[in-house]
Amino acid sequence: MTTDGAPTKADDRELPVPLVWRPVIQQVVETLRGDPGGAVGVPGVRPVSAETSKQIQEYVADYGETLVSLPEASWETSIASWTGERWDVLVDLWTEREGRSDLVLHLQVQERGPGYEFEVYMVYVP
Repeated sequence: MTTDGAPTKADDRELPVPLVWRPVIQQVVETLRGDPGGAVGVPGVRPVSAETSKQIQEYVADYGETLVSLPEASWETSIASWTGERWDVLVDLWTEREGRSDLVLHLQVQERGPGYEFEVYMVYVP
């Protein structure tokens, strides 16, 4: 991450999630809390396919915990990695009972014009 919070294209290194992406990711988590297959309507986020939405809903239901908003501490353990074409982002999710859970939100991020496009890849236990 650069000093202005923008992403870094560093191959083979896991870096903190860029500051400029965090508000969008927080909005995605908020939509997932209400609709585990959601993230519809968050600017810059591609619509989630019906298949991915169903898988996310099933994974969260099977996990058996209630997601909560991302605390600031989530950014201490969440990472972004440049793949050469895009960034893969793993965000640690938190639940009411556990605090930091084993669940992660996996997003893929690509540059689009002057901004970024986010794609919710999956929520799962790695």
